[in-house]
Amino acid sequence: MNKDKLKAGLLKAGLFQGFNKIQGERFVWNIPEINKSEVERISNENNFSLPTASVLYTRGLITKKDIGSFIFTSKEDNVFDSKLLKDAELAAKRLIDAINNKEKILIFGDYDVDGITSTSLLLLALLPLKANINFYLPNRIKDGYGLSERIVKKAAQNNYKLIITVDNGITAFDAANLAKELLVDLIITDHHRPNGPIPEAFAIIDSNQSDCLYPYKELAGVGTIFKIVSIIYSELQKELPDKIYELLMLGTVADVALLTGENRYWVKYGLNKINKKRSFAVSVLAQNSGLNKNKIDSRDIGFMLAPQLNALGRLDDPRSAVQFLIGSQSDKIEEIGLKLKQINEERKKIDRAIYLDVETAIFDKKINLEKENVIIAASKDWPAGVIGLVAGKLTQNYGKPAILLHLDSDGLLKGSCRSIPEFNIFNALQKCSDLLIQFGGHSFAAGLKLHKKNLPEFKSRLEKIILEEVDQKDLVPKIKIDGFLDLPDLKYSFLSELELLEPFGNGNEQPIFIIKNVTLQGDAQILKEKHVKCNVFADGVIKPVIFFNRPELYYYLNKNKEKYFNLAAYVSKNEWNDKISIELQGVDVSLPGDFL
Repeated sequence: MNKDKLKAGLLKAGLFQGFNKIQGERFVWNIPEINKSEVERISNENNFSLPTASVLYTRGLITKKDIGSFIFTSKEDNVFDSKLLKDAELAAKRLIDAINNKEKILIFGDYDVDGITSTSLLLLALLPLKANINFYLPNRIKDGYGLSERIVKKAAQNNYKLIITVDNGITAFDAANLAKELLVDLIITDHHRPNGPIPEAFAIIDSNQSDCLYPYKELAGVGTIFKIVSIIYSELQKELPDKIYELLMLGTVADVALLTGENRYWVKYGLNKINKKRSFAVSVLAQNSGLNKNKIDSRDIGFMLAPQLNALGRLDDPRSAVQFLIGSQSDKIEEIGLKLKQINEERKKIDRAIYLDVETAIFDKKINLEKENVIIAASKDWPAGVIGLVAGKLTQNYGKPAILLHLDSDGLLKGSCRSIPEFNIFNALQKCSDLLIQFGGHSFAAGLKLHKKNLPEFKSRLEKIILEEVDQKDLVPKIKIDGFLDLPDLKYSFLSELELLEPFGNGNEQPIFIIKNVTLQGDAQILKEKHVKCNVFADGVIKPVIFFNRPELYYYLNKNKEKYFNLAAYVSKNEWNDKISIELQGVDVSLPGDFL
């Protein structure tokens, strides 16, 4: 490409240094400093458009080798030998022995999608090997989280010789001690960070335990059990069933694990599998979601398919979800699929009601966001199973950590935390551990339990911790911009470039672009009282935009319809009735002078 044309294109695309923040209608737009010559080089060397080159640059993908490795995601570069995972080989051998000796094996899972898919994956792997195996998924309300002494005692009474946990167990000290006492071998497979010491067990597989040298630390629970299963099948010289990879992908995406390295490889691999041949379960979930497209991507999994499975664990009994995932086409599986859809619709209604409760408290200053840097709220009316989702939405929209708690009849508060990148909520909970009965999780998300009487001191201490660790300017709702676009740039060739960067998710977010100086064509319309649709015009081109869950923009856009404004948006493919079009999904808007 002609150098002068490239420079003109860079200028037109807005790739310039000078300002790095815009105050949007809701979010602060963080715009990274961009080295124009580097973006130009990336564009030239890789035959990418400038906006795509900008995305690669802002994500640290600078060299041709790094870009190629990221896009092609080879197994050799990303997947490590499963035997490097501490105790994984020991666990695999114990399971093979149990199968050969016809010992009774109990899988103990968790009620979220990671736990459900982990349980399903292990069942699907061991049943063809003639394992004498059963599973138990706890009921969130009746059983609570994690392996309990009650379950261990019951397993021993029923002659189970081996219990294997999936997606839990790293804090199950009492249960582990009882298993040892009752001569039941316990294998713990987990991915959560230990709070300190770990239980005694036959084998403990968790890449986050301090003496585990496995190079990749971001495996979900389903990824952890997959490593053990892969050793078993390698030892037996057998091929893993294809459906294993579907479950691995589902659980990894649903648990919002980082989509980097090994996770990225397996999610990409699993998506390729289901887009060649969908299982009956995935087909039913897609149909429930009204997903009428040939190619399912990670966003469809995370926002449309996985929530149906999650809803079962949040509001009902998750065990039928395992039957649904490993079963073949039948009336029973269709019946479970219908149940998943119905419970998920109920979950959405409850989510909206809880969110409205908290927003009302913020509006009435019962939660004073001018003084409080962590959103903390509790109610006996909020089901414990769904408050984590609402906490996540509050964190996204207000830019502050959120902790929502269910108050039970015994005066115990049980809840979920969601946080921002600048504040490690797990570390903060560790500093408050003397006030807590139980806690666990990760830097972005955690669960906790405490006595109601400790709540005031807990709130006070958290406020002190966040003020010490986080700059006030970071406690605002914000989005990261990846580059600038003009409406004429929206071509299918550009869309194809973006698809090379998929799958999108945690650690590889879908790019957000700024389209500058657009005007509204006609009036904005409101859909279902919560979404806004409009047409924007610039450079002789008109494009439709949809804003999901931003009803306030209906008034904002129509009030400013005579003005130029900047649009922050995702670019994606829209498939409907076998027709493909390029879709802009609006994230936020700003007026041209709204620089910070």
